[in-house]
Amino acid sequence: MLAVQRLAERQDGLITAAQCRDLELSTAAVKRFLRQGVWRTLSRGVYLVDADLRGQPDSPKALVRAAVLTGGPHAVAVLESAAAVHGLHGLRSQDRLHVSLPGALAVPRRLSEATVVPHQLTLADADVTVVDGIAVTTVRRTVADLLLKLDRLAAVSVLDSALHQGLLTEEDLAELPRLLFGRRGATVARTWIEQADGRAESPLETRARLRCADAGVPPDELQAVIADGSGRVLARVDMLWRAARLIGEADGGEFHDRPDAVFRDRQRQNDLVNAGYRIVRFTWADTLDPQLIPHTVRRALARVPQGDHEVVDMNRRRPVP
Repeated sequence: MLAVQRLAERQDGLITAAQCRDLELSTAAVKRFLRQGVWRTLSRGVYLVDADLRGQPDSPKALVRAAVLTGGPHAVAVLESAAAVHGLHGLRSQDRLHVSLPGALAVPRRLSEATVVPHQLTLADADVTVVDGIAVTTVRRTVADLLLKLDRLAAVSVLDSALHQGLLTEEDLAELPRLLFGRRGATVARTWIEQADGRAESPLETRARLRCADAGVPPDELQAVIADGSGRVLARVDMLWRAARLIGEADGGEFHDRPDAVFRDRQRQNDLVNAGYRIVRFTWADTLDPQLIPHTVRRALARVPQGDHEVVDMNRRRPVP
């Protein structure tokens, strides 16, 4: 039984009927655990160990693992499910799990928490990798597949996330058009690749940047470090319009709503205002209207304050004139 527990711990609390047999745990024992509520069936032949303590798989990756285990040895996590395993951001929460299966095995399946959607993707050996024991498409192949499925804002957000985390390189970007070639939607998707910028630290930053660029008011700098006249660093800001001394900040509630973060944000903003900068803030809801953020930025740009403080672009490591 100890071997069963150890294997389950390595698999997000999951184990299959086949693995139980390999570890010489009897079918009668499995049925007893299920009857007692200690284990729970997620799908045919896939169980959650210590379900009375865990409640349910506690992460998107755990659900993807369950879907791959349900599909059997030929199953590969793809699309949004692959993105969840790789830790890519910019996608909505999913109630569907995407798994590629060959031939007759590609049939819909059901987990207790979600529906497993089957696909029959043509995957070369180089398109598949293993992450924490889960067979999954590589980051490069995952991003290419998502570019053909997502809207532009979500697609570029995923690209930015992959670049920012170092999961995708500039060489990978150059290879993406080849992976898109001949597939439906490739012509439009190729134009989105050049819009990616790995300096974006969140999907909200990506969306705000794109809204501004679309309206003809792109920021001059991303992740710019601002120092006062004495050289003291005041802050690193999401977006900067240099001449107008205007800062754009993406306010993600998951961080900024914490009391300690509120205090630091207030102190930081006071320092910037006292140094002659103005700040406009954007939320996720603001990005849903294509005109709202650009309208706010244009109004702020119409007023250009004067000052002698220095802005340092950390990407170029030299003062910005």
